[in-house]
Amino acid sequence: MIGYELGRPGGPQKVIAGRDIIRNHYEVVVDRSAGLAIGQEVRLGTRGHYWTVVGLTRDNVTSSGDPVAYVTLLDAQELQFELAPPAERREVARAGAIETKDQINAVIAKVSPYVPVKEVAAALTRWKHLAALTESQQENFLTKQVIEKSRRQQLLIMVLLIIVSAVIIALIIYTLTMDKVRSIATLKFVGAPDRTIVGLIVQQALSMGLMSYAIGLGLVVTFQPYFPRRLVLDPESIAVVFLITVVMCLAASTLGIRLALKVDPAEALSAAG
Repeated sequence: MIGYELGRPGGPQKVIAGRDIIRNHYEVVVDRSAGLAIGQEVRLGTRGHYWTVVGLTRDNVTSSGDPVAYVTLLDAQELQFELAPPAERREVARAGAIETKDQINAVIAKVSPYVPVKEVAAALTRWKHLAALTESQQENFLTKQVIEKSRRQQLLIMVLLIIVSAVIIALIIYTLTMDKVRSIATLKFVGAPDRTIVGLIVQQALSMGLMSYAIGLGLVVTFQPYFPRRLVLDPESIAVVFLITVVMCLAASTLGIRLALKVDPAEALSAAG
């Protein structure tokens, strides 16, 4: 949940349905992946107040895929620092000091294009208890510290899946080639060149791999909205996966090719006899 001051930076950049927040209290703009509808009331906090969904955004999620909701700064402070009524009564009875709600976690500032951003950040860091991060530093922190570990884990899983898929295709091609030993021997006996036999095996492997690629891509596109995390399909990634599939199929066909090249044409005569 993000709280921001109306008319200032920090709010939703684009509302795809409904409108922006215009009231100081009890309105919320949420990402559509939350499954909420415009006009729906959502109970937040411990005091039983309801917030009305007035707008929907798209692709506004955290690094873990959770939808982001926008409320006013006053509402966010109330939700962050409020105590449940029993806890608040206990604090008052104990004469405990209730922390002020007039606190924020971050300030977003727009810098004039004629002013160097690094100089402004350096001036802010000289203030006590303050730290300044430029947009590039924030992106670097997010990608290197938050996303990098998850990316490596997913990369490891993908590599393992590629290896397993290559082994499965190799075993299937090898088994199919063994079943066609006599047919391959007959082709060699009638004078078929080795490149023709190799081409048949490679075509078989590519047919299996490309058909699996098409089915997998279709399933991903179909069920993309239901993934627990945000899934972005860019043309570069699709092309890379396609090239990996082709290379994997070519590598998997080598076992069948080696077996086919070792077949003796004389086996065609023994089969006929």
